[in-house]
Amino acid sequence: MARTPRHRLFAGAELRGLRARAGLGQASMAERIGLSVSYLSQLENGDRPLTAKVIEALSAAFPLDWRLFEANDATQRIAAIRAAAADPLFADPPIPLETLYRAVEQQPALADRFVQLHAAYRRSEERLQIVDDAISSGVPGADRLPWEEVRDWFHDEGNYVDAIDRAAEVLAARLCDADGPSEAILAAHLQEAHGITVALAGHEEARAPLRTFERAARRLVVDRALPPESRRFLIAHQLMAVEVEPVIADLATHAPLRTPEARRLLSVGLANHAAGALLMPYERFRAAARAMRHDIDRLCQRFGVSFEQACHRLSTLQRPDSRGIPFFFCRVDMAGNITKRHSATRLQFARFGGACPLWIVHEAVAIPDRILVQLAETPDGVRYVSMAKGLVKPSGSYARSPRRYAVALGCEAEHAAEFIYADGLDVASRAAATPIGISCRLCPRPDCEQRAFPPADRPIAIDPDVRDVVPYRVL
Repeated sequence: MARTPRHRLFAGAELRGLRARAGLGQASMAERIGLSVSYLSQLENGDRPLTAKVIEALSAAFPLDWRLFEANDATQRIAAIRAAAADPLFADPPIPLETLYRAVEQQPALADRFVQLHAAYRRSEERLQIVDDAISSGVPGADRLPWEEVRDWFHDEGNYVDAIDRAAEVLAARLCDADGPSEAILAAHLQEAHGITVALAGHEEARAPLRTFERAARRLVVDRALPPESRRFLIAHQLMAVEVEPVIADLATHAPLRTPEARRLLSVGLANHAAGALLMPYERFRAAARAMRHDIDRLCQRFGVSFEQACHRLSTLQRPDSRGIPFFFCRVDMAGNITKRHSATRLQFARFGGACPLWIVHEAVAIPDRILVQLAETPDGVRYVSMAKGLVKPSGSYARSPRRYAVALGCEAEHAAEFIYADGLDVASRAAATPIGISCRLCPRPDCEQRAFPPADRPIAIDPDVRDVVPYRVL
């Protein structure tokens, strides 16, 4: 039997709140976490504390709400050390929760050091991948590119900028009572508050810009051929660029970037982040996403945004006191290049070249408007559930080719119950997972039949008398 934590944790109100948010009756809740109805009733009434066994069941059934029960230092340490000890890099069987409690109670400082060491290891592995990728890419000055600097800045910030996100949330609440302000409301506020008028223009030139801000005339010109959600986003971009200009300027000035081009790119990226935060206000969007189990099409309908915008926004829900599911998000073009990426998970994308050819996103590029799903496992043993969809952005002119690409969104398998796209996948089966890597030059798998070239850090053997799918063997 699991031991009760020394610091007993009574959380009846939190437990009732969790059950209400999940829309469960006591019987359904009790069944989900493996308790009797009477025992659950005693917990909710505060008559009994949460035991280690109950906490483990709650964290497994409601991983996003586990933090609600971290009411003291001991349980916070348990959450952190449990996550670190579950890393697949430890080949041994999982450590029982009872053992972790004993370690935290008897050696709290040692437990903290273990968690810190694991976090440092993960950071080092990530940086090593970046260096390996840059060296093996053969691209001169590859580690100095401005857009790479900006991508790394957003990654280091967790793809969430608190000051901008909260300012956008406040403005959205002022502008309307709905989930997000309309195009007309945005344009009206831009003119009333900042003296900037919005004009729609057609393609007078074959390569007219999507958006042009005429500073002297205080006029924003947006391409009328764009879909409504794209026009709305561009207007929101201009509005937030003015509303939070001091914040953006301060962040760009103090960011550890080496070139003026990188700082300007960061300013544009921050305005884009602010626009998404305005159209999809944090708490409203997070609550809707949870209620809809992250059904992107439904979120698009509710907030009037594009599929890509909704996916990207889901990857930014990393507010410390109100996190969403840790997602990875990327956009891949027809040639397999990753043109936009972010990961709040342990999955990291290659900085150069394409992604693993076994990843479902490549198939999605060739099949527009169809959602594909996949259960995949990376070489470190972590499994992910992901969805990918091919998209076509119309150009508004026969003389201007439409843009074709795919977006992918995914999370670690432990969050599958909260991700509607995992419903048809056998998440419990190890055999059902597709073995993927980061990229061929970084992937250690010796038996991949889709390998384009050998890994950069391993020797190969070539036997002229034996020919397999690839003409070498990875040692």
